Amino acid sequence: MKGLQERLQMIEQHVKENKVTVMIIGLGSVGTYLLDYLVSSNDPAMRIVVAGRNYEKMEKNVNIVRVAGLIRGLNKSRIDIESGVDLTDTESIRRAVEKYEPDFIVNSSRAYPGLKYGSISWTNIRAYGIWSPLAIRFTKNIMEACEEADTNAIVINTSYSDAVIPWLKSAGEAYPDFGSGNLNHLVPRIKFAAAKMLDVEDFWNVDVMFAAGHFHDVCISKEGQAEGVELPIKVYYRGEEKNLPKEEIFAACKIAMPVDAQRNMMNASSNYRIIRAVIEAVRTGEDQRIFSPGAFGNIGGYPVLVGSRNGRMEAWIDESVFGFEEMERANRESMALDGIEDVREGRLYYTDALIEKVKRAFGAELPKFVEYEKIEEVAELIVEEIILPQIGKE
Repeated sequence: MKGLQERLQMIEQHVKENKVTVMIIGLGSVGTYLLDYLVSSNDPAMRIVVAGRNYEKMEKNVNIVRVAGLIRGLNKSRIDIESGVDLTDTESIRRAVEKYEPDFIVNSSRAYPGLKYGSISWTNIRAYGIWSPLAIRFTKNIMEACEEADTNAIVINTSYSDAVIPWLKSAGEAYPDFGSGNLNHLVPRIKFAAAKMLDVEDFWNVDVMFAAGHFHDVCISKEGQAEGVELPIKVYYRGEEKNLPKEEIFAACKIAMPVDAQRNMMNASSNYRIIRAVIEAVRTGEDQRIFSPGAFGNIGGYPVLVGSRNGRMEAWIDESVFGFEEMERANRESMALDGIEDVREGRLYYTDALIEKVKRAFGAELPKFVEYEKIEEVAELIVEEIILPQIGKE
């Protein structure tokens, strides 16, 4: 695969030519919500390809989105269905990528569908890092296929990108360009909280600069506190910085949310925002800020700018407010609380605290580190010794 900046420049040309193709791999709840949002953008330049194993299942989801969109008068996009794409078979993924030559590929798949991992891990061990081998399981296959196809697409990952993307990069493998979800779920809460504290109704004019890893997306959202970690955050209203107490902001972020598949509206929206940010950066000529876990293979989540720099389309970590070292420090502290000690040289290292918690809670023995070559083996251990026994209790 070519470098990200070169691929962005190729997409820039396609946007200017009014021909943009988005491939969604996996049409579960995240993929279907994303399809709905893309259709609702009413963009005649956009072609959407949904790829997966079962044609009949995908067709039903596509049909409801197409009809509902046209009822609202918001459906100008072409939708194609590509069946026979098995995420355990890189060759089938490669064929689909080569056939459609997408500009964006969104991996919305899950190695163990129909289960919110957090329903097991948060109440028992207050950490999500345990699931990393499952999160990377299909992502690595998709990236292998993208590498073989030499795709020019921007690849967006939806599953625990804070650790998955750096894990792939550290192993010398092709890796997704952006991660969705996680940090993206917390930033809007902060905007709503700040608007309420400022007593303003136009919450859309509140801006936030923030960096944090996955643990704090969950901890702040569920508990309204930062677990003692000093997180880099600044809040602005109509361009003016506002000195609001962090503790009060975080406390106000604890708002009621569904715990079922409805939550995937947020992850799908995060994918949508990344795609539209690239397109709008080309069409408007203005830089677009997104928040991306795993951005450029860095552990944790960062603010990222997409726009024209030095006369060409690029994407880069936004250090206009906080320096990279400060953001990286906060991210590593956050990820350590999530059970991830480090990711380096193709190995993902669990913290000793997580290993002990897992042993106490589930009676399972996690290795200190997971070699890239042992991902499948450890993923199976997690399914057999943790997931299945817990499901059996329900």
